[in-house]
Amino acid sequence: MKRSLRIQILAFTAVRTVLNTMHRMVYPFLPILVSGLGVDLSTISLALTFRSLIGIFSPFLASVADSRGRKAGMLFGLLGFTLGVAVVAVWPTFPAFVISLLLAAVGKYVFDPSMQAYLGDRVAYQRRGLAVALTEYSWSLAFIVGVPLMGLLIARWGWRAVFPFLALAGLISLGGLGWLLPKDPSPGSAQAGIWRNLRTVLSYKPALLGLLMGLLMSAANEFVNMVFGVWIEDSFGLKIAALGAAAVVIGLSEFGGETLVVVLTDRLGKPRSIAVGLILNSLAVFMLPLFGHSLGGALIGLFMFYITFEFAVVSAIPLMTEILPSARATLMAANVASFSLGRALGALLAPSLYRWGILGSGIAAVLFNLLALLALYSLTVSEEEMGKEV
Repeated sequence: MKRSLRIQILAFTAVRTVLNTMHRMVYPFLPILVSGLGVDLSTISLALTFRSLIGIFSPFLASVADSRGRKAGMLFGLLGFTLGVAVVAVWPTFPAFVISLLLAAVGKYVFDPSMQAYLGDRVAYQRRGLAVALTEYSWSLAFIVGVPLMGLLIARWGWRAVFPFLALAGLISLGGLGWLLPKDPSPGSAQAGIWRNLRTVLSYKPALLGLLMGLLMSAANEFVNMVFGVWIEDSFGLKIAALGAAAVVIGLSEFGGETLVVVLTDRLGKPRSIAVGLILNSLAVFMLPLFGHSLGGALIGLFMFYITFEFAVVSAIPLMTEILPSARATLMAANVASFSLGRALGALLAPSLYRWGILGSGIAAVLFNLLALLALYSLTVSEEEMGKEV
């Protein structure tokens, strides 16, 4: 891997840590935001629902990286993010906060697929798992570093202080990547528009199977993700310390899953790594009711559940980048949309499943994991044939 590309990957990780910090910080600081904005929990939850729905439209947004270039897509996404957080810095009200959530989400959903397509263009498939996993560290780093930093700012200067800080970080990211990345090639007549890219994705069977796999994986994860806090409360009483410990465990497990991808995915192969992750995730699900009689056992079970899911889902990203090179950014954005739909499905069904306790949630998660394995198995192209579109 060339030195210039290594520097770019480090820059991508830093920039995505900023984007993911904004995305993740809302949940731990929800009571502070509710109080500061002068709204109730149901109102702010509605705003977060709208933010989640934005992901469904990401293929339309991120197609710019296929039609206008990867650098253009990344800079467009960063511009949307920066404008979004700047709105609250200038106008600290609830309407501005909603605008901020939506613009920041748009920015993230355009930047991420554009960056993944850029890596797909420049990193050999045999080493792409390493490159992708390094940028995915930004997800756990946002929870381990970014969110605590936002907490320090809030403790010192109040909830409004985070938005000027994030706006400044967005401006620095815009300038840094604008200088660091090579110029996009001039758009040619051969480059397809958004509708043609979408038709290409939706008419290509391996792409559809990959998207189905992502939807099933994310739904399986959400069956447990939605209720683990309630499960801990039901099992051990309302212990803020227990919920805080669970949050730390999740952050560390995500970091561990990304590290496993760095070490193993390129060596094992992407499909095999996904399969191993899904199988181990299914086994980890059954650790929750078996070991969940003590808080320590419950946290061990959660750690295994999240580390195996992270390993599977991050291993899937380099596989998806190679399925359809001619519409790479559009497919990666569609992958985001499929995960959003999967999470929405999981969130819809999770409360009903939890009527049978964590075991009911776990059985549903295993079933969806097995269906995801079937979708993976049904991909009609091998690793060696990936990118040879039919």
